[in-house]
Amino acid sequence: MQRITDRTGVAWAELTWDGPVPNAYNAAARSAQLVELRVPGVRVGRATIDHPVLGRCAPITSDHGELLTVISAIDWAAPTEIPAIAAPGRLPAGAGGVILNVLALLAGSRALRYAGPYPTSALYHSLLRSFRTEATEAEFTAGGVDRALRGARDVLPFAFVPAPHERVAFPRGHAELRDGLERVVIDGVAYARGGSPARLVEGRAEIWFGDAPWAEVATFAADGALLEGPHPLPACTSDVIGKEFPAPLREAIAELVAEAVPAPLAAAAAALVARGPIRWADLGARAARRAPDGLELHAALWDRLAPSGLARVALALAEALAPVVATAVVAEAGVALARSNSNPV
Repeated sequence: MQRITDRTGVAWAELTWDGPVPNAYNAAARSAQLVELRVPGVRVGRATIDHPVLGRCAPITSDHGELLTVISAIDWAAPTEIPAIAAPGRLPAGAGGVILNVLALLAGSRALRYAGPYPTSALYHSLLRSFRTEATEAEFTAGGVDRALRGARDVLPFAFVPAPHERVAFPRGHAELRDGLERVVIDGVAYARGGSPARLVEGRAEIWFGDAPWAEVATFAADGALLEGPHPLPACTSDVIGKEFPAPLREAIAELVAEAVPAPLAAAAAALVARGPIRWADLGARAARRAPDGLELHAALWDRLAPSGLARVALALAEALAPVVATAVVAEAGVALARSNSNPV
Protein backbone atom coordinates (compact mmCIF):
# COMPACT_ATOMS: atom_id res chain seq x y z
CA MET A 1 0.00 0.00 0.00
CA GLN A 2 1.15 3.53 -0.82
CA ARG A 3 0.33 6.13 1.86
CA ILE A 4 0.50 9.87 1.23
CA THR A 5 1.00 11.74 4.49
CA ASP A 6 1.39 15.35 5.53
CA ARG A 7 4.25 16.79 7.60
CA THR A 8 2.37 15.94 10.81
CA GLY A 9 2.16 12.26 9.86
CA VAL A 10 -1.55 12.29 9.03
CA ALA A 11 -2.38 10.14 5.98
CA TRP A 12 -4.70 11.90 3.55
CA ALA A 13 -4.61 9.27 0.78
CA GLU A 14 -3.92 5.55 0.54
CA LEU A 15 -3.42 3.73 -2.77
CA THR A 16 -3.42 -0.03 -3.28
CA TRP A 17 -1.79 -1.32 -6.50
CA ASP A 18 -1.79 -4.76 -8.07
CA GLY A 19 2.00 -4.57 -8.40
CA PRO A 20 4.96 -2.43 -7.29
CA VAL A 21 4.19 1.18 -6.43
CA PRO A 22 4.53 3.20 -9.67
CA ASN A 23 7.47 5.55 -9.97
CA ALA A 24 9.35 7.33 -12.71
CA TYR A 25 12.40 5.05 -12.43
CA ASN A 26 10.74 1.63 -12.69
CA ALA A 27 9.11 0.87 -16.04
CA ALA A 28 7.58 -2.38 -14.72
CA ALA A 29 5.96 -0.55 -11.82
CA ARG A 30 4.41 1.98 -14.19
CA SER A 31 2.28 -0.85 -15.60
CA ALA A 32 0.64 -1.45 -12.21
CA GLN A 33 -3.11 -0.92 -11.99
CA LEU A 34 -4.92 0.86 -9.19
CA VAL A 35 -6.94 -1.50 -7.01
CA GLU A 36 -8.29 1.13 -4.62
CA LEU A 37 -7.77 4.78 -3.74
CA ARG A 38 -8.90 5.89 -0.30
CA VAL A 39 -9.27 9.54 0.61
CA PRO A 40 -11.24 11.01 3.53
CA GLY A 41 -14.85 9.95 3.12
CA VAL A 42 -14.68 7.93 -0.12
CA ARG A 43 -13.00 5.05 -1.91
CA VAL A 44 -12.31 4.77 -5.65
CA GLY A 45 -12.27 1.14 -6.82
CA ARG A 46 -11.24 -0.72 -9.95
CA ALA A 47 -12.80 0.26 -13.28
CA THR A 48 -15.51 -2.41 -13.57
CA ILE A 49 -18.64 -0.44 -14.52
CA ASP A 50 -19.88 0.35 -18.03
CA HIS A 51 -21.61 3.73 -17.82
CA PRO A 52 -23.84 4.79 -20.76
CA VAL A 53 -22.35 8.30 -20.82
CA LEU A 54 -18.81 8.02 -19.44
CA GLY A 55 -17.98 4.54 -20.74
CA ARG A 56 -15.72 2.37 -18.61
CA CYS A 57 -15.82 3.67 -15.04
CA ALA A 58 -14.69 2.96 -11.50
CA PRO A 59 -17.11 3.09 -8.58
CA ILE A 60 -16.79 5.76 -5.91
CA THR A 61 -18.21 4.45 -2.64
CA SER A 62 -18.54 5.78 0.88
CA ASP A 63 -16.44 4.38 3.70
CA HIS A 64 -19.45 2.17 4.47
CA GLY A 65 -19.58 0.73 0.94
CA GLU A 66 -22.52 2.76 -0.41
CA LEU A 67 -22.21 3.50 -4.13
CA LEU A 68 -22.15 7.29 -4.50
CA THR A 69 -21.25 7.78 -8.17
CA VAL A 70 -18.67 6.71 -10.76
CA ILE A 71 -15.50 8.17 -12.25
CA SER A 72 -14.27 7.56 -15.79
CA ALA A 73 -11.44 5.05 -16.10
CA ILE A 74 -7.89 6.35 -16.42
CA ASP A 75 -4.41 4.93 -16.00
CA TRP A 76 -3.63 6.15 -12.49
CA ALA A 77 -0.03 4.95 -12.74
CA ALA A 78 0.60 7.22 -15.74
CA PRO A 79 -2.44 9.50 -16.15
CA THR A 80 -2.93 11.35 -19.42
CA GLU A 81 -6.32 13.00 -18.80
CA ILE A 82 -8.52 14.41 -16.08
CA PRO A 83 -11.37 11.97 -15.43
CA ALA A 84 -15.05 12.87 -15.29
CA ILE A 85 -17.23 12.18 -12.26
CA ALA A 86 -20.85 11.37 -13.11
CA ALA A 87 -22.41 13.09 -10.08
CA PRO A 88 -19.83 15.09 -8.10
CA GLY A 89 -22.57 16.59 -5.95
CA ARG A 90 -23.04 13.19 -4.30
CA LEU A 91 -19.52 13.20 -2.90
CA PRO A 92 -18.78 14.38 0.64
CA ALA A 93 -17.54 17.97 0.75
CA GLY A 94 -13.90 18.18 -0.30
CA ALA A 95 -13.54 14.58 -1.52
CA GLY A 96 -13.34 15.55 -5.20
CA GLY A 97 -10.55 18.03 -4.52
CA VAL A 98 -8.50 15.40 -2.69
CA ILE A 99 -8.88 12.99 -5.61
CA LEU A 100 -7.65 15.71 -7.98
CA ASN A 101 -4.65 16.44 -5.77
CA VAL A 102 -3.71 12.74 -5.82
CA LEU A 103 -4.05 12.84 -9.61
CA ALA A 104 -1.71 15.84 -9.79
CA LEU A 105 0.89 14.04 -7.65
CA LEU A 106 0.74 10.91 -9.81
CA ALA A 107 0.92 12.87 -13.08
CA GLY A 108 4.33 14.32 -12.21
CA SER A 109 5.20 16.95 -14.84
CA ARG A 110 2.77 15.62 -17.47
CA ALA A 111 0.07 18.14 -18.49
CA LEU A 112 -3.46 16.72 -18.43
CA ARG A 113 -6.68 17.67 -20.23
CA TYR A 114 -10.29 17.19 -19.24
CA ALA A 115 -12.32 14.65 -21.20
CA GLY A 116 -15.85 14.79 -19.88
CA PRO A 117 -19.29 16.35 -20.14
CA TYR A 118 -19.13 18.58 -17.04
CA PRO A 119 -16.62 21.46 -17.45
CA THR A 120 -18.20 23.48 -14.63
CA SER A 121 -16.96 26.50 -12.70
CA ALA A 122 -16.72 24.30 -9.61
CA LEU A 123 -14.46 21.84 -11.43
CA TYR A 124 -12.32 24.66 -12.85
CA HIS A 125 -11.68 26.14 -9.41
CA SER A 126 -11.03 22.72 -7.90
CA LEU A 127 -8.45 22.05 -10.62
CA LEU A 128 -6.71 25.36 -9.91
CA ARG A 129 -5.89 24.10 -6.41
CA SER A 130 -3.74 21.27 -7.85
CA PHE A 131 -2.90 22.38 -11.40
CA ARG A 132 -1.98 25.52 -13.31
CA THR A 133 -3.50 26.52 -16.63
CA GLU A 134 -3.61 29.41 -19.06
CA ALA A 135 -7.30 28.72 -19.78
CA THR A 136 -9.80 31.16 -18.34
CA GLU A 137 -12.91 30.04 -16.50
CA ALA A 138 -15.07 31.33 -19.36
CA GLU A 139 -13.10 29.29 -21.91
CA PHE A 140 -13.22 26.13 -19.83
CA THR A 141 -16.95 26.31 -19.09
CA ALA A 142 -18.10 27.40 -22.56
CA GLY A 143 -20.69 25.00 -23.91
CA GLY A 144 -21.03 23.27 -20.55
CA VAL A 145 -24.78 22.67 -20.71
CA ASP A 146 -24.55 21.36 -24.27
CA ARG A 147 -21.74 19.00 -23.28
CA ALA A 148 -23.77 17.76 -20.31
CA LEU A 149 -26.91 17.20 -22.36
CA ARG A 150 -25.12 15.21 -25.08
CA GLY A 151 -22.67 13.47 -22.75
CA ALA A 152 -19.61 14.81 -24.55
CA ARG A 153 -16.42 12.82 -24.02
CA ASP A 154 -14.07 14.55 -26.42
CA VAL A 155 -10.93 16.02 -24.86
CA LEU A 156 -10.97 19.76 -24.22
CA PRO A 157 -7.86 21.57 -25.57
CA PHE A 158 -6.86 23.24 -22.29
CA ALA A 159 -3.68 21.96 -20.64
CA PHE A 160 -3.57 21.66 -16.84
CA VAL A 161 -0.01 21.36 -15.56
CA PRO A 162 0.29 19.51 -12.22
CA ALA A 163 1.03 21.76 -9.25
CA PRO A 164 -0.28 19.83 -6.24
CA HIS A 165 -0.75 21.59 -2.94
CA GLU A 166 0.64 20.38 0.38
CA ARG A 167 -2.01 19.47 2.94
CA VAL A 168 -1.48 20.09 6.67
CA ALA A 169 -4.06 18.60 9.02
CA PHE A 170 -5.36 20.24 12.18
CA PRO A 171 -8.37 19.47 14.40
CA ARG A 172 -11.61 20.01 12.39
CA GLY A 173 -9.87 20.63 9.07
CA HIS A 174 -6.72 21.16 7.05
CA ALA A 175 -4.61 23.85 5.40
CA GLU A 176 -3.34 23.90 1.81
CA LEU A 177 0.10 25.30 1.00
CA ARG A 178 1.57 26.10 -2.37
CA ASP A 179 2.47 29.74 -2.97
CA GLY A 180 2.26 30.29 0.77
CA LEU A 181 -0.92 29.53 2.68
CA GLU A 182 -3.59 29.46 -0.04
CA ARG A 183 -6.62 27.82 1.56
CA VAL A 184 -7.92 26.35 4.80
CA VAL A 185 -10.93 24.14 5.39
CA ILE A 186 -12.72 24.29 8.76
CA ASP A 187 -15.74 22.09 9.45
CA GLY A 188 -16.20 21.58 5.72
CA VAL A 189 -16.11 25.31 4.86
CA ALA A 190 -13.28 26.50 2.60
CA TYR A 191 -11.58 29.84 3.30
CA ALA A 192 -9.52 31.08 0.34
CA ARG A 193 -7.75 34.25 -0.69
CA GLY A 194 -10.36 36.59 -2.13
CA GLY A 195 -13.14 34.17 -1.17
CA SER A 196 -16.69 35.23 -0.42
CA PRO A 197 -18.01 35.09 2.21
CA ALA A 198 -15.40 32.69 3.65
CA ARG A 199 -12.09 34.47 3.15
CA LEU A 200 -8.43 33.95 4.06
CA VAL A 201 -6.78 37.29 4.91
CA GLU A 202 -3.15 37.31 6.05
CA GLY A 203 -3.47 34.03 7.88
CA ARG A 204 -6.92 34.77 9.30
CA ALA A 205 -9.98 32.74 8.35
CA GLU A 206 -12.86 35.22 8.32
CA ILE A 207 -16.46 35.55 7.15
CA TRP A 208 -17.14 38.70 5.12
CA PHE A 209 -20.47 40.27 4.21
CA GLY A 210 -20.36 43.54 2.33
CA ASP A 211 -16.96 45.19 2.51
CA ALA A 212 -16.00 44.20 6.07
CA PRO A 213 -15.46 41.07 8.14
CA TRP A 214 -18.49 39.70 10.00
CA ALA A 215 -16.65 37.10 12.09
CA GLU A 216 -13.09 35.88 12.66
CA VAL A 217 -12.97 32.10 12.80
CA ALA A 218 -9.31 31.10 13.17
CA THR A 219 -5.71 32.26 12.80
CA PHE A 220 -2.89 30.31 11.11
CA ALA A 221 0.90 30.43 10.87
CA ALA A 222 2.58 30.68 7.47
CA ASP A 223 3.24 26.92 7.52
CA GLY A 224 -0.46 26.11 7.99
CA ALA A 225 -0.31 25.44 11.73
CA LEU A 226 -3.45 26.45 13.62
CA LEU A 227 -2.62 29.24 16.08
CA GLU A 228 -6.04 30.24 17.42
CA GLY A 229 -9.60 28.98 17.08
CA PRO A 230 -11.73 27.79 15.43
CA HIS A 231 -14.22 30.09 17.12
CA PRO A 232 -17.99 29.54 16.86
CA LEU A 233 -19.80 31.75 14.38
CA PRO A 234 -22.17 34.33 15.84
CA ALA A 235 -25.86 33.68 15.34
CA CYS A 236 -27.63 35.96 12.88
CA THR A 237 -30.71 37.50 14.52
CA SER A 238 -31.91 39.62 11.61
CA ASP A 239 -35.61 40.48 11.48
CA VAL A 240 -35.80 39.29 7.86
CA ILE A 241 -34.97 35.62 8.62
CA GLY A 242 -37.67 33.37 7.18
CA LYS A 243 -39.16 36.02 4.92
CA GLU A 244 -39.61 35.20 1.22
CA PHE A 245 -38.70 37.43 -1.69
CA PRO A 246 -41.64 38.87 -3.68
CA ALA A 247 -41.93 37.65 -7.27
CA PRO A 248 -40.81 40.96 -8.88
CA LEU A 249 -37.60 40.94 -6.83
CA ARG A 250 -36.94 37.30 -7.72
CA GLU A 251 -37.31 38.13 -11.41
CA ALA A 252 -34.93 41.08 -11.14
CA ILE A 253 -32.33 38.97 -9.36
CA ALA A 254 -32.82 36.21 -11.94
CA GLU A 255 -31.74 38.61 -14.68
CA LEU A 256 -28.62 39.58 -12.73
CA VAL A 257 -27.73 35.94 -12.05
CA ALA A 258 -28.07 35.21 -15.77
CA GLU A 259 -25.43 37.86 -16.42
CA ALA A 260 -23.13 36.49 -13.71
CA VAL A 261 -23.01 32.83 -14.81
CA PRO A 262 -21.29 31.51 -17.97
CA ALA A 263 -23.36 32.43 -21.04
CA PRO A 264 -24.47 28.87 -21.89
CA LEU A 265 -26.07 28.58 -18.44
CA ALA A 266 -27.83 31.95 -18.46
CA ALA A 267 -31.36 30.96 -19.54
CA ALA A 268 -31.58 27.92 -17.28
CA ALA A 269 -30.10 29.85 -14.35
CA ALA A 270 -32.60 32.68 -14.73
CA ALA A 271 -35.48 30.20 -14.87
CA LEU A 272 -34.32 28.41 -11.72
CA VAL A 273 -34.05 31.66 -9.74
CA ALA A 274 -37.34 33.08 -11.01
CA ARG A 275 -39.41 30.04 -10.07
CA GLY A 276 -38.35 30.43 -6.43
CA PRO A 277 -39.04 30.59 -3.64
CA ILE A 278 -36.09 32.55 -2.23
CA ARG A 279 -35.95 33.30 1.48
CA TRP A 280 -33.62 34.80 4.05
CA ALA A 281 -31.90 32.44 6.54
CA ASP A 282 -28.98 32.14 8.92
CA LEU A 283 -26.51 30.15 6.81
CA GLY A 284 -23.49 30.39 9.07
CA ALA A 285 -20.37 30.58 6.88
CA ARG A 286 -22.27 30.42 3.56
CA ALA A 287 -23.81 33.30 1.63
CA ALA A 288 -26.30 31.17 -0.28
CA ARG A 289 -27.45 27.60 -0.68
CA ARG A 290 -30.01 25.54 -2.51
CA ALA A 291 -32.89 24.41 -0.30
CA PRO A 292 -35.21 21.47 -1.10
CA ASP A 293 -37.90 23.88 -2.35
CA GLY A 294 -35.86 26.81 -3.63
CA LEU A 295 -32.95 29.03 -2.59
CA GLU A 296 -31.77 30.66 0.64
CA LEU A 297 -29.58 33.71 1.25
CA HIS A 298 -27.77 34.77 4.40
CA ALA A 299 -29.75 37.46 6.20
CA ALA A 300 -26.51 39.25 7.15
CA LEU A 301 -26.30 40.36 3.51
CA TRP A 302 -29.45 42.40 4.03
CA ASP A 303 -28.36 43.84 7.36
CA ARG A 304 -24.96 44.88 5.99
CA LEU A 305 -25.98 46.14 2.56
CA ALA A 306 -29.50 47.54 2.89
CA PRO A 307 -28.17 51.00 3.90
CA SER A 308 -26.39 51.15 0.52
CA GLY A 309 -29.66 50.79 -1.42
CA LEU A 310 -31.56 48.02 -3.17
CA ALA A 311 -29.36 48.12 -6.27
CA ARG A 312 -26.28 47.24 -4.19
CA VAL A 313 -28.23 44.51 -2.38
CA ALA A 314 -29.47 42.98 -5.63
CA LEU A 315 -25.97 42.83 -7.11
CA ALA A 316 -24.59 41.19 -3.98
CA LEU A 317 -27.39 38.64 -3.94
CA ALA A 318 -26.79 37.76 -7.59
CA GLU A 319 -23.07 37.33 -6.88
CA ALA A 320 -23.87 35.03 -3.95
CA LEU A 321 -26.39 32.97 -5.91
CA ALA A 322 -24.46 32.61 -9.18
CA PRO A 323 -22.13 29.72 -8.20
CA VAL A 324 -24.92 27.87 -6.38
CA VAL A 325 -27.31 28.20 -9.31
CA ALA A 326 -24.68 27.34 -11.93
CA THR A 327 -23.85 24.13 -10.08
CA ALA A 328 -27.54 23.27 -9.81
CA VAL A 329 -28.17 23.85 -13.51
CA VAL A 330 -25.33 21.59 -14.61
CA ALA A 331 -26.37 18.96 -12.05
CA GLU A 332 -29.95 19.00 -13.37
CA ALA A 333 -28.67 18.57 -16.92
CA GLY A 334 -26.59 15.60 -15.80
CA VAL A 335 -29.57 14.06 -13.97
CA ALA A 336 -31.74 14.47 -17.06
CA LEU A 337 -29.13 12.73 -19.19
CA ALA A 338 -28.73 9.91 -16.65
CA ARG A 339 -32.49 9.39 -16.55
CA SER A 340 -32.69 9.27 -20.30
CA ASN A 341 -30.15 6.46 -20.15
CA SER A 342 -31.90 4.84 -17.13
CA ASN A 343 -28.68 4.98 -15.11
CA PRO A 344 -28.81 5.92 -11.39
CA VAL A 345 -25.22 7.12 -11.03
